[in-house]
Amino acid sequence: MNRKDLEERLIKFAVLIIELSQNLKNTRAGNHLSGQIVRSGTSPALNYGEAQSAESHKDFVHKIKVVLKELRETHINLRIINYADLSQDKNLTFLAIGECDELISIYVKSVKTARKDK
Repeated sequence: MNRKDLEERLIKFAVLIIELSQNLKNTRAGNHLSGQIVRSGTSPALNYGEAQSAESHKDFVHKIKVVLKELRETHINLRIINYADLSQDKNLTFLAIGECDELISIYVKSVKTARKDK
């Protein structure tokens, strides 16, 4: 995958997260986690965009690590949503969890590669 493909995938993931957030049950927990996943689930695309303009290799690695951190936070929130049965669309939840898993794997590898390239 090239940078443009990765960016597009993160943008589509952000849209998926927004869609999922709109399908959470209207409860105190559902509303809270809706806000949480919108923040952490849209952040990777934005931080990846910042990484493309990194001022140094060290700055680039740091920003990619932030992408990974936000993906991991989103993954935990998605699992909580699933276990607490807060989604009105289980398929959407499973789709988001699966995509988040794949993105985490990609960015774990990216961090390792970026560190090695130093």
